[in-house]
Amino acid sequence: MPTEDEINEISGKIIGCAITVHRRIGPGCLESAYTPCLALEFCKAGLDFRREVSLTLRYDDLVIPRAYVADFIVDEVVVVEIKAVTATTQRDRRQLQTYLEVHGAPLGLVLNFGARMIVDDIIRAVNNFPNGTRPQPITAAL
Repeated sequence: MPTEDEINEISGKIIGCAITVHRRIGPGCLESAYTPCLALEFCKAGLDFRREVSLTLRYDDLVIPRAYVADFIVDEVVVVEIKAVTATTQRDRRQLQTYLEVHGAPLGLVLNFGARMIVDDIIRAVNNFPNGTRPQPITAAL
């Protein structure tokens, strides 16, 4: 597990990549436009990531594969959700917190590309930072 400083460095790189994309494209597009551009910037920054990661919900004996889909999981320690809305809400924060708990990652970010200035509408949430929690198994889509 990376240290607190290493996780914060990863987070800084993620935000830097988002700023680059936002400066080039600007607000007003759909999430589907920002996501591949952000993935390209992650590659340029040397970040290890997975896109559209299926997360499994376990409820007693019931297993629901692909109950959730995280936009990105970066270096297995940061969950990144992309939004393209006027402003994020508590619902977005709760969604991110759920993803953190299901995956077990210690840090999550909501990046809102719909904001006039992306840095003004970033949600940062933690889950037993910097260690995270025991992750629930991730199941591939059927």
